Amino acid sequence: MRRGTPLPADWPLWAVAAALTAFGVAMVYSAGQTDVPTFVVGLWRMQLLWVGLGLLLGYGVSRLSVRVIDAATVPVYLVALVVLAALLVVGQGAGTAASTKSWLAIGGVRLGQPSELAKIAVVIMLARVLAAARTAPTSLRDLVPSAFIVGIPWLLIMAQPDLGTGIVFVGLYFAMLFWAGVSWPLLVLAASPGLSLILAFSTGIWAGWFLLLLALIAWVRPARWEGVGLVLANLAMGVLAPLLWGRLDPYQQRRILVFLDPSADPRASGYHVIQSQVAIGSGGLLGKGFTLGSQKRLAFLPEQETDFIFPVVAEELGFLGVLVALALFTFLLHRTVRVAARATSPFASLVAFGLTAAWFTHIVVNIGMTVGVLPVTGIPLPFFSYGGSFMLMSWLSVGLLMAISEEGRGRAGGLVS
Repeated sequence: MRRGTPLPADWPLWAVAAALTAFGVAMVYSAGQTDVPTFVVGLWRMQLLWVGLGLLLGYGVSRLSVRVIDAATVPVYLVALVVLAALLVVGQGAGTAASTKSWLAIGGVRLGQPSELAKIAVVIMLARVLAAARTAPTSLRDLVPSAFIVGIPWLLIMAQPDLGTGIVFVGLYFAMLFWAGVSWPLLVLAASPGLSLILAFSTGIWAGWFLLLLALIAWVRPARWEGVGLVLANLAMGVLAPLLWGRLDPYQQRRILVFLDPSADPRASGYHVIQSQVAIGSGGLLGKGFTLGSQKRLAFLPEQETDFIFPVVAEELGFLGVLVALALFTFLLHRTVRVAARATSPFASLVAFGLTAAWFTHIVVNIGMTVGVLPVTGIPLPFFSYGGSFMLMSWLSVGLLMAISEEGRGRAGGLVS
């Protein structure tokens, strides 16, 4: 916000966030309009409450200077770690994630998901570490401090287990490394153990990837111990993949199998994807009309107010409605990258880009799982999905971006050097 005036400094960013929020509340309202009323029917009122609190939180944060945000980084990060660790003891599950420990509850009342705060805590702490380095990391050794910053909360998140949030942490980490100036070959080498783990489901594909990795190592010529460590780590992931598969919870295994073939479990895990695809495909060009989606009204579409709210948009507003939603998301991401490019310091720039990456990961994974091109991971759609913690953190992110934009007005764009 401009000091001394109520007009937002970056009013297009505020306006697109507000438009997405209004669109989302309308869809939460529609999600509750079913032939047999359920508890979802009144959630839009609660969502409005969360929006109001989020606006107040975002406004308050937008009045802070970047120096204050920087000074609060370590305490916020440590608090996030303590709360994430406490969840492993006192955490509870909810909805389709009843077996997890993602929710903080006191006296049986769920207070929220601390992992949402952890996303922002990791972004600002990682930004501080990368900015303090002055120069972009040029070796795997240089990446160790940043890997610990992300890795500790990531392990706590995965122990809950919460795969969706874990994916967001990975996405924002590599995005921020890119923005900090890390070369693409080093990014690929750093990501290679994870890629080996994913590709190990097929021996042939993994073998081809391993040969490409050896060629990349020979080209990049990392330190000897780094090269040997990479080879051993990738071999280990290829060997451990079957063992890790056995340690997954049954519902996680089913989600992966259903991703490969939704018809493998059409009445359970595959049901989500099949009904989502039916709803999206039945919307056509103009949709069936607001609140009139048949898959939704008959309650065939699961979790239609949270993880699967995108199919409600597609079924009721059609292809044009989806285009409007995607256009708003695209403009939001464009404005946030612009804020990152015009920031006055590497720290501020990295914070802005990290928040952008977190939103981008949410959007891609949520829409990808609803159309069946990515596994179902239980990840919300920004500003659309019902949920207090996520809405508060979304508007907290907007507030941080507004504060950075205020201090960076008028500066020419450019990547962090």
